Amino acid sequence: MALYKRGIYWWVSFTTPNGKRVRRSSRTSDRKRAQQLHDKLKSESWKTEVLNEIPLVTWDEAAYRWIQESTHKADHHKDISKLSWLARYLCGVKLCDINREIIGKIGNVKATEASTSTANRYLSLVRSILRKAANEWDWLDQAPVIRLYPENSRRIRWLTQKQAQQLLYELPSHQAKITKFALATGLRKANILGLLWEQIDLERHVAWIHPDQAKARRAIAVPLNGWAMSVLRSQTGIHPSHVFTYLGKPIQQVNTKSWKSALMRAGISDFRWHDLRHTWASWHVQAGTPLNVLQELGGWESIEMVRRYAHLAPEHLAVHAERISETHLCHNDK
Repeated sequence: MALYKRGIYWWVSFTTPNGKRVRRSSRTSDRKRAQQLHDKLKSESWKTEVLNEIPLVTWDEAAYRWIQESTHKADHHKDISKLSWLARYLCGVKLCDINREIIGKIGNVKATEASTSTANRYLSLVRSILRKAANEWDWLDQAPVIRLYPENSRRIRWLTQKQAQQLLYELPSHQAKITKFALATGLRKANILGLLWEQIDLERHVAWIHPDQAKARRAIAVPLNGWAMSVLRSQTGIHPSHVFTYLGKPIQQVNTKSWKSALMRAGISDFRWHDLRHTWASWHVQAGTPLNVLQELGGWESIEMVRRYAHLAPEHLAVHAERISETHLCHNDK
């Protein structure tokens, strides 16, 4: 069956000369257009597998295939947003025609519009898609070299206990509770805003983040300390499913005008909501939590992501620093 309908869209189905079964949505409810796509794909598979020709595929087709094959990614929605922006420069462009000039223009525009680090996120996505087109999909002879902008290493921005208390005092009640919970658990914004009561065991003082909710796609066990438990107890019974709500609805955004105003009144500058996670990690390291334990608590995929906090607790190096003082340096009492 070459065409069949699933929902409102027609799906194409055929077998390539090498015996590979192809099934994909045509993304159209028009049977004639779906048939045209079917014939096009079948013809391209013949040219590719029998005649060893590389099909003239456009960026749009590559972007669509990327979206279809990357639904497992935690930041899949971000890729879709980036691809929507990239379409203004790459829509209809053949993959083989994407060169350094086009890529350079994209990088320059986004760097001017936002920052070099943001531009790098867009360029990285273009690079990943072109590499896949060359190495896995056989749509390109070779992916062009895409160089990213150099980025300065950002310092870790964190709050002292006194600053955190001042911020909590300045925030509206519903935002103060979310902020306090973030400082107590180190959870990412999306995990906190989407937290459901079914993910919490108040008797065992534990919560959990499911693999499909975690950035590293691994489940995270979240031990709930006294701060976290006090917040959860204050929220009990307010909403049947979601933990954090405002006026009866789940909270969708935290970087609001009231958040920015509270930061200003607390005398805190250059601070993002995600820096609450940096604060939580910094407090842990300064309290002596081993880096491997912190890695597990924070759900980081690699220990390298945690090492950036190591400099905040150099006490374990003190004994080594004293060695040259004791054995090599002469004390002069003049």
